[in-house]
Amino acid sequence: MSVKLLKHIGLFFAAALLVCSCGMSKVKDIAITSVGVSYIVPTSPRSVDAKLMLGIDNPARKFAVNHISGVIRYQGKDLAHFITGGMELEGNAEQVYALPCTVTLADGVSILEVLVIASKGSLTGLTADVDIQAALRKNGVLRAPYHFRDLDISQFTK
Repeated sequence: MSVKLLKHIGLFFAAALLVCSCGMSKVKDIAITSVGVSYIVPTSPRSVDAKLMLGIDNPARKFAVNHISGVIRYQGKDLAHFITGGMELEGNAEQVYALPCTVTLADGVSILEVLVIASKGSLTGLTADVDIQAALRKNGVLRAPYHFRDLDISQFTK
């Protein structure tokens, strides 16, 4: 997978994190300050492990994201499945967070197809279904699952 595509996926993850915290006060003030890719390691011909570096300014209270999973589609066809590790967003702080993730191509999709899509330089046509498991307390009490369907990835990068 290209670094550019993973960077856009990172932006999407960050935006999804912001959406998942809708019930908290000051959520409208949470801002993504930077997105980067620390590393990409191919683990098979069909998957990569990566570490996304997300700069997030969180003026709201502390909360944890246990994991994010979902599917990315291109023009309605499954392109890849993803799952991330967890992270804890400090309250009233601006920090860079490391978010490990694994992206695996969907059945019937080749790496060549992904490279052709990435070479277009546009995210138009990319959508995602995202499931987020978050908790307001470290011990997981007050858990909240969030499910988002048919999110237009191109809208998160504008």
